[in-house]
Amino acid sequence: MTPSPRTRARSFDSAAALYSANRPGYPGELFDALEALAGRGLRGARVADVGAGTGIATGLLRARGADVVAVEPGDGMAAEFRRANPGIPLVRGDGDRLPLVTAGFDFLTYAQAWHWTDPARSVPEARRVLRPGGALALWWNDMDPAVPWIAEQDERIRTLFEADEPATRRALPPEPEFTTREIRWSRRIPLEVHLANHASHSAFLMLGPAGTRRFLDAERTRLTALFPDGTVEERYVVSLAVAVL
Repeated sequence: MTPSPRTRARSFDSAAALYSANRPGYPGELFDALEALAGRGLRGARVADVGAGTGIATGLLRARGADVVAVEPGDGMAAEFRRANPGIPLVRGDGDRLPLVTAGFDFLTYAQAWHWTDPARSVPEARRVLRPGGALALWWNDMDPAVPWIAEQDERIRTLFEADEPATRRALPPEPEFTTREIRWSRRIPLEVHLANHASHSAFLMLGPAGTRRFLDAERTRLTALFPDGTVEERYVVSLAVAVL
């Protein structure tokens, strides 16, 4: 039986520390593009970061000068957020039922989180919460399939789960009208961090420790041959979509 999106979303609560320690951040160019597409800067703007998780994007928005509040439904993720970001307010909720005031925000951001919402509910909620001219911003951070070893690894993951994960859940809603942009970047990390990054994804969390270990042990052997110094260059594409409401 295929787990429901809600079950998969809540799987992160059991691995919040793993998620926080090994997931990639975002390049400064992403926030430059966000400001350009929104037609206003983040400094001094009132921002709600929805599905904030452990606060990877939230902290970067704060560093850009935004007055940011996080929205997170999961107990484990919320606890890790509070540990890592004690100075940023956090409220409990999700994009389908935002616990936020009407017309109170300049930006509503979803970093790797929009696909957990029901657009029939989350779009009206975005319209309610944003001020006139406010920006709804969605983005996903994926390893770049133009890199051969990444494409081969992606294929092994798709085969393991017999699914197009996660592209099938990422279609933008027909309304409002979005403008899109792609930002490419990379990070150099130890091989073990690369493997732990995969282990923090919902598909592997639902697979369970034994199945995840078998897959990652095989990946470790393959990638050690490609990266004998134990350092992996992960190349990414951030897919950004912004709608001004």
